[in-house]
Amino acid sequence: MRPSHPWEVTPQQARKIQEDLRALVIRRDDLGTIKRVGGVDVGFEEGGGITRAAVVVLGFPGLEPLDRAVVRRPTSFPYVPGLLSFREIPAVLDALASLRTRPQLLLCDGQGYAHPRRFGLACHLGVLTDLPSIGVAKSRLIGTHGPLAAERGSQAPLQDGAETIGAMLRTRSGVRPLFVSIGHRISLPSAIRYVLDCTPRYRLPETTRQAHRLASPRRRELVQA
Repeated sequence: MRPSHPWEVTPQQARKIQEDLRALVIRRDDLGTIKRVGGVDVGFEEGGGITRAAVVVLGFPGLEPLDRAVVRRPTSFPYVPGLLSFREIPAVLDALASLRTRPQLLLCDGQGYAHPRRFGLACHLGVLTDLPSIGVAKSRLIGTHGPLAAERGSQAPLQDGAETIGAMLRTRSGVRPLFVSIGHRISLPSAIRYVLDCTPRYRLPETTRQAHRLASPRRRELVQA
């Protein structure tokens, strides 16, 4: 049975939930043949009062669009660094439930294992849905790394002390790297490979790039919608 927990909690209770659930994270490949990849991103409206979650589903490896969902709901948790999953995941779960086509692998705009309690958004969402998941963050939350070559595909381990918690990955030559970490049911080498396979042209994977356009549209697009 999939785990569940209340969402209307204090930050202290939220940290305890993270510590309790992180033991459920599977850090090895357990994903089978992937034919559908999903992208997850979250934006906010009305000064943060409304959470707007978007999920897109693309065919793999061709990355052709298959399905998408956008859900809005009142934001029920404050902005607290390290606890963003409690602010964002309730709307993401609603968006996933609205899909007609279920993804087999999720690429999340946020941290996974590269988190102070080793339980970022990608881990949290993966454990609750039992879907393989990857954290693909645009910035570093914790950890240190060495130099990174400028060519696409270059990578450097992201370390927290003696532990490797993720990787800094160059998805396009000469542009800023991304920070990749496992979420659930996948190894770090496989996570890196899938991120590169989903990033044929731009800096961001096509999954999260398309989800971002739905979750945080420009004002003109929002008015037209």
